[in-house]
Amino acid sequence: MSHDSLFLDGGKQLEKCIIEALEQGVFPGAAVGVCRYRKGKRISFSAVFGHAALLPHPLQLTQDTFFDLASLTKPLATVLSLLCLLDKGIISLDETLPSLLKMAVSADKKNISLRHLLNHCSGFADHRPFYKKLITVAENKRKGFLLDTLLQEKLDYPIGSKSVYSDIGFIVLGRIVEIQSGMTLDTFFSEKVLQPLGLNEHILFNPLIENDHKIFAATEECPWRKKILQGEVHDDNTYAVGGVSGQAGLFGTVDAVLSLTSFLLDVWKGRTSHPHFSDSLLKEFFTRQHVKESSWALGFDTPSETASSAGKYISRQSVGHLGFTGTSFWIDLKRQVVIVLLTNRIHPCRDNMRIRQFRPIFHDTVISSLENVF
Repeated sequence: MSHDSLFLDGGKQLEKCIIEALEQGVFPGAAVGVCRYRKGKRISFSAVFGHAALLPHPLQLTQDTFFDLASLTKPLATVLSLLCLLDKGIISLDETLPSLLKMAVSADKKNISLRHLLNHCSGFADHRPFYKKLITVAENKRKGFLLDTLLQEKLDYPIGSKSVYSDIGFIVLGRIVEIQSGMTLDTFFSEKVLQPLGLNEHILFNPLIENDHKIFAATEECPWRKKILQGEVHDDNTYAVGGVSGQAGLFGTVDAVLSLTSFLLDVWKGRTSHPHFSDSLLKEFFTRQHVKESSWALGFDTPSETASSAGKYISRQSVGHLGFTGTSFWIDLKRQVVIVLLTNRIHPCRDNMRIRQFRPIFHDTVISSLENVF
C-alpha cells in the first residue's frame, strides 16, 4: 500500500501530524496502518515515515520493516492462542491454576482463574526483573525456573479486588498455552492462529533465527547486552527465556498487524470466521469485565473514560492494546475502523516518553480525517 494512497483527498493533516512528531523526536520512525469499512467495502492503507534505525548506522523504514511489537504479544499471540484452546474445550475461563498448570500451587494462588489472569485482576504484581537471576541459570532450565519463581511471588492484592496491568500474569498465561497444548507458544500460535490467515511469515517470534534479509526497526541500546537491539526482543525477561513469552517477543510488519487486527473485526462482525475459534468467544473477550475502576476486557484493553491513549473521538465500543516499544492498535467496533501505529520510540533510549502525548493526538487526527482520506 503506497504512501500516496494514504493521503489522497485531504489526509494531509495526518501526514503533518506524523512528520511533526518525527521533527520533535517522538520517535525515529513510524509505520501507520488504517482499515475502514465504507458501504460494505473494506478499504485499507498504510505508510511509513522516518528511520528504522539511527545507530549504529542510519536505516530507512520500509513497508517490510519488522517491529518489536512488545506487549501486543499479549492480545495477538497469547490471547488468540488461548481462544483456540477454549474453543476446543481443552480449558475453560473459570478454570484455576492447579488445573491449568497441571501442578500444585500455593494456597494464596489456587483460586486464580484464567479469567482473572486475562483481566489483570489476579493479584500478581505488574513486573519483576526476573532476568537478573535467569541469566545465571542454564538456558534449558530457565522456563521452569521462571514459573517456579513467579509462583512463589507474594500477591500484591486480593484476587479479583482490582485490576493491575501485569506482565507476570501473562507470563503465566503463555506457560498455560504450552502446558495445555504440548507445544511451544510460538509454534502453537503460528500453526493454529496465523497459518490459516497466511500471516506466519510476517508475524513471528525470534525473527533473527531464520533471517532471510529482513529489515528490523532498532530499539534500545541495551545497558547489559551492550549493543543496539535490532531483531532481538527488547523485553529483558523474554530475552532471558529464549525470546518467547506470553507477555512479549512478537515481531511484525505494519501490514501484517493491520491484516490480523482487521480480521478480528471481521470475525466480530460475522463477516468471516477462523477455523480454530468462534465469533461468540471473541465477542466475550472484547467485552469489558466488571472489576472496579478497570478498563480491561479479556486480554484486550478498552478506552478509559478520561485521557485515553486512543484519543477523544474513538468510540467507547473499542478494544486495543499498547506496547512499550511504541506500538499500538485500536479496533473501533462501532465505527468499524482499525488503527495500527508501530514506532521505535525507545531507540536509542527508553527514557523518551513523548509518545504519551502523541498517541491521543495521532488517533484524534486519524478519526477526524477519515472522511477526507476515504
